[in-house]
Amino acid sequence: MRRSLVSAILAGLFLLLAACDQFKPTYSGIDVTGVDWGRDFRLTDADGRERTLADYRGKYVMVFFGFVYCPIVCPTVLITAAEARKGLGADGEQIQVIVITLDPERDTPADIRNYAIAFDPSFEGLWGTPERIKEVAKEFRVFYQKVPTGNSYTIDHTALTYVFDPQGRLRLAMRHQQTADDFIADLRTLMKPAGL
Repeated sequence: MRRSLVSAILAGLFLLLAACDQFKPTYSGIDVTGVDWGRDFRLTDADGRERTLADYRGKYVMVFFGFVYCPIVCPTVLITAAEARKGLGADGEQIQVIVITLDPERDTPADIRNYAIAFDPSFEGLWGTPERIKEVAKEFRVFYQKVPTGNSYTIDHTALTYVFDPQGRLRLAMRHQQTADDFIADLRTLMKPAGL
């Protein structure tokens, strides 16, 4: 009797867990819900104001680390983000894209702002001292390093777009190879009320 009761309880728990997993959303990007990193940043906009993630509460925030002289990956990602924002129609107004420079020695605060808004007027560019950028990159687990190129240099870097929900919780890491349709689908899934 006792063994069959335990078996029944275990079977019920297994079915309950399986049912819960059925309702877990699926994404093209990486679901990072609940991680203990990527919690915040403290950087400066082109007007000299200090900005943190809390300033964007109530919006879906997409954070990308790049630099003005980035030849291919950064422009590709930012074009994709702009297309996704536009493709969401009215829901696109809920999206705030932020570009954080990884090259503060060469990119001025005005440079990174102008670079960001070249892709979409709503985009924002943020800057920090080399030390501050290093801290923020570490918080977001972003790898970056200068690579000499003739008389200048480029920067190898992690090319993920981090997506926060309106409560300021990190939810997704979108890969740079994903299309605008992938971004749109993942954002629509994230925007759905729980359980729908």
